[in-house]
Amino acid sequence: MQKRKTVAGIKGMKAAGEKITMLTAYDASMAAMLTEAGVDVLLVGDSLGMVVLGYDSTVPVTMDEMIHHASAVRRGAPAAFIVGDMPFGSYQSGERDAILNGARFLKEAGCDAVKLEGGLEVCSTVTALVQAGISVVGHIGLTPQTATQLGGYKVQGRDLESARKMVEEAKALEKAGIFALVLECIPDELGKIVSEEIAIPSIGIGAGVHCDGQVLVTHDMLGMFGKFVPSFVKSYCTLAPDIKDAVSAYTSEVREGMYPDRKHSFSSEPNLRKLLGL
Repeated sequence: MQKRKTVAGIKGMKAAGEKITMLTAYDASMAAMLTEAGVDVLLVGDSLGMVVLGYDSTVPVTMDEMIHHASAVRRGAPAAFIVGDMPFGSYQSGERDAILNGARFLKEAGCDAVKLEGGLEVCSTVTALVQAGISVVGHIGLTPQTATQLGGYKVQGRDLESARKMVEEAKALEKAGIFALVLECIPDELGKIVSEEIAIPSIGIGAGVHCDGQVLVTHDMLGMFGKFVPSFVKSYCTLAPDIKDAVSAYTSEVREGMYPDRKHSFSSEPNLRKLLGL
């Protein structure tokens, strides 16, 4: 069985020059497969709102929904290092709410850490969470929960002012107590600079190869979510057409009486009808 990673172990991977792999998981079966395949960290992302629950964005996702899915991920991958995504509204209202909701991820779902979006404005919240014994992953750049304020889903940090601010925010979040930092949708050179300016691991998603690790939405990486696939995503396979073909073949065979055939049926006593007196 794979040894369960720790915060110290993940931080140590950067020092050792080892790249960190992170993928999203929302259910037990996928969590088990990802862990068996050697993924270092499972992120129960609020992206489940769009990928699994059918919302138009991550904003409607609730704490109860996150706990429900995070619990399933833990049951499927008891040895995995799991990060729970703090949904919109679960930490913006104050440090007390942030601690209560962060604690739910640990107590009810068995997560090892939580992730929250934001820069300077969440530093005090990060410190409060860490002081309460809750390990935190930060997230700057494109922050989906507030994407409308950023002008939509587009690359951040292209100009000098915003790039400088991002470096400052990364350092401030590290000082506040995060043990890793997600960098989303920023130029690759900025991803390199931020990664070099902080001692904790950077986890890139559309932030270039120089980050200390990478994260993707699993459904995007496997070609299962066709509504919108970001340009930075590499699809390592395209499962959606195969799934559709398999389902189409199943429905055709059922309608034509081809399935189940004798091979996929159970035999009974000879002359069962007679034995039953029918």
